[in-house]
Parts: sequence; C-alpha cells; structure tokens
Amino acid sequence: MAGGRPMNGVQSLLTQQRVVLSLLATLVFLVAASFLLSTKTQTQTQAQAQPILSVHLDLIRRQASDHAALVSAYAAYSRRLKIDASRQVRLFSNLASSLADLASRLGSDDDQDHPVPVEKEAKDRVKLARQLVSESKEAFDTQVKIQKLRDTIFSVHEQLHRSRKLGDLSSRIAASSTPKSLHCLAMRLMEHRISHPQDAFPSTPASVASDLSLYHYAIFSDNIIAVSVVVNSVIRNAAHPSHHVFHVVTDPMYLPAMQVWFAKRPPTGGAHVDLHSTAEYTFLDASYSPVIRQIETGKQELSLLHYLRFYLPEIFPKLKRIILLEDDVVVQNDLVELWRVDLQGNVNGAVEMCFGGFRRYNWYLNFTNQMVKERFSPRACAWAYGVNVFDLQAWRTERCTEQFHQYQEMNEDGLLWKPDTVLPAGLMTFYTTTKPLEKSWHVMGLGYNPSVSPEEIRKAAVLHFNGNMKPWLDVAMNQYKQLWTKYVDSDMEFLQLCNFGL
Repeated sequence: MAGGRPMNGVQSLLTQQRVVLSLLATLVFLVAASFLLSTKTQTQTQAQAQPILSVHLDLIRRQASDHAALVSAYAAYSRRLKIDASRQVRLFSNLASSLADLASRLGSDDDQDHPVPVEKEAKDRVKLARQLVSESKEAFDTQVKIQKLRDTIFSVHEQLHRSRKLGDLSSRIAASSTPKSLHCLAMRLMEHRISHPQDAFPSTPASVASDLSLYHYAIFSDNIIAVSVVVNSVIRNAAHPSHHVFHVVTDPMYLPAMQVWFAKRPPTGGAHVDLHSTAEYTFLDASYSPVIRQIETGKQELSLLHYLRFYLPEIFPKLKRIILLEDDVVVQNDLVELWRVDLQGNVNGAVEMCFGGFRRYNWYLNFTNQMVKERFSPRACAWAYGVNVFDLQAWRTERCTEQFHQYQEMNEDGLLWKPDTVLPAGLMTFYTTTKPLEKSWHVMGLGYNPSVSPEEIRKAAVLHFNGNMKPWLDVAMNQYKQLWTKYVDSDMEFLQLCNFGL
C-alpha cells in the first residue's frame, strides 16, 4: 500500500505538465493565427488601396500633361505673334515647363508614397494654367484678333489721312506764302524806287519786243529773285544772248521793284527784258474773261498771273511763237533748238510726264462728269507746264482761248477739276493740239522728289523745281539747291540787306 502513493504523485505531475503545454500550444497557435490574420488583412487592404491611388495619380498626371501641352501651344503661338513677348511668353514657357516636370514626377515611384503634397501642387499649377489661358484667350481668338486688327488699321488709316491733309496744307501754305526775305527784298526795292526815281529800268523798244527774228520768252511772276534766276540761266547758256527777249509780266504792286532790280542788274550780253504789269492788259475784264469774273465775284480763289498763259496771243499779238517759262525753272542749255522744234501744226509743245497708270488725265479731271467722259480719255498722257513752246498762229486758228473760256465757265463750281491748279485747264484746252517733246528738254520733280538721278540732271536742258520745296525756301532740298543758287546774283546789295540764306 505504501508503494502505490508515489505512483499517483507522478501521474498527477504529468497531468499538470500536459495541461500547461496544451495551454502554451493553444496560446502560441492563437498568437500565430492572429498575426497571420492581421497580416493578411493588411495585405488585402493595401492591395485594394493601391489601384485606387494609382488611378487618382494617373488622372492628375494626365491633367498636368494636357495642360502642359495646351500651355506649350499658347507659348509657341505667343512667340509667333510676338504678343507681349517679354511677359506672356515667359509666363507660358515657365508654366509649361513646371507642368511637364510635375507630370513626370507624378508618373514616377518616388512621389507615390506621398501623393498629397504632389496632388496639391499639381492642382495649384493646373488652376494657374487655366487662369492664364482664360486671360489670354481673347488675344488668341482669331475673330477677335481680326476685328481688332481691322479697327487698328482703320484708325491708323484715318490718322494717316488727317496727317497727309495737314501736311499738304502746311506745304501749300509754305510754298504759296511770301518768305520774309522775299518780302524784305520787294520792300527795299520799292523804297529805292521811290527815293531814286531816276533809277527806273528803261522800257524795251516796241520794235525789239515784236521782232520775229529774236527768241521770245514769257515769264509771269511776282517773285523778283526767281525771275532773275530764270533770265540769268538762259543768258549764261545762250550762244548769242542778244537774240533773246524776256517778256516779264507781274502784279502792278511789284512792277516798280522789278524795274529797280533790272536797272541795278541789267541783263548781260545784250539780252532784252521787257517788263509789264497785268493792269496794262485792259482787254482782261469780267465781260470777256471768266477768270476775271470769278475772281471779282469771289467764287474761286484764282491767281491772274497763273491764268495769263491762256491769253498769250492777245498779250503778244505780233508774235508767232513764244516759249513759256515758269519762275521755278533753271535753264542749263541753249534753248535755240527748242525754239526751232517743228510742232507739226500743233499749238503746244510739252514734255509728257505719265508712266504706267500715273499722271494720266484721270488724275486731274473728274470723269464722273458726263462731258469730261465724252470728250476725253482717262488714259491720255498728261504733259507738264514749266517749259512750253506755243505756236501762236496755230493757237489763233484753233481758237484755244475760246475753248478755255468754255471749260473755265463750266468749272465755276469746281465740278470738272480742282481749281487750285491751272494744269487741268491746259490739259483740256490743248487735248488734241499738243506735241510731246523729248524728255531731256524738261526734267521735273526737284521740288519734291529726292531721287532724281544725277544723269538726268546733267542731261537736262531745263530743270524744274516743281513742288512745295522751292529752292528759295528753307525747306528746299539741299542736294538740288546749288543748281539754282549758282545763278543768283549774291553780290546784289539788297539781297545782303534781307539776309537771304543762299
């Protein structure tokens, strides 16, 4: 009995050990199961979240890429159109570069673990891009740009038109106004005429004034120094100066000054100067001349001196031929050969000035008028005043003065041509009776064209300073001025007193 007790104690101990081991095993199993379950759950959660984040980041990346492309396009367009180049191109380029860099970062693995900051930055950049594009949209809208361009062109055209009108008006005022120096010269000569009546220029004998064996020139002007230059230039280049007669007709107010000038500076070489005033031609009254009538009634502002050219046969009834010279010309060759040109029965010999579609009759006449349309061709070539040869016998036969009167009366309201020039009246009067002369007889444009070639000038028989930049004005073109000033008698004391800047 005594031997059975120890056996029972051992069994009890073994049983306790089994229970403890079983509990430990169960605990280990539970811990392991719990760990495995938690790991699986976390893995499943991460596996489920990964596609969602990837899709979101891909969406942001695509937005950034799209806006980068859009902004790049605007940047390129902005460069091409040069719209606000210094600012707008820089903004577009920098933003496009930033969005492109952001898109590449969104596509990499580095920023996928921290998507929130990148997403915020991307949204801010996209918002800025949309704002910039919205502000710039108007500048790149084609229709808006076209309309704005049209408005700008119209505005600039209007400004240019106004500027041209003001420029033309200023030029006409400068050209037609009497400079202070010319006014001073006339007053000084008049003063001398009053204080020294014995210095009057002797009148030209009637036998000389009507001698058909001499070469006769008509000059209508009240510009004393300009007339003296014309006379001097003809005489200096003439082989026989004594064969030339200059018929100078001026305003009555300037006749005494002209007489003093040529008394002080008589023509050299035996040439003749025949001085007259418009008041001597009593046939020019309102009953005969529409020019006088329009001047007296104030319907048109006309200069009688300019229109005397249409009365050459009446002014010089005994002459058969005469050369008309404007007061803004310079003669470089002997004009005897011009005097001898065969006009082939025509009244007027003149140099034509048309080229291409320019300087034709439609430049000078109003072809919306029915009479003008019926009688004249708009493509007819216009010729120029400046140096003209007139056959006075043919003039009388063709009754050109009567024809001029008809056109002048029809233009009383300025419906046929602008009355500020006499050329249109001449083009109409001598439409079918003008013979074109060789162009070297008369080179024009020295009063407005800075591009007359030296070769043309060298070969020209007569240089014409037509235009507003007359050689005696401050606005004269310097490259041509010496061609005129070399014929000015700069030693004349009255020129020195009047400060001529020649």
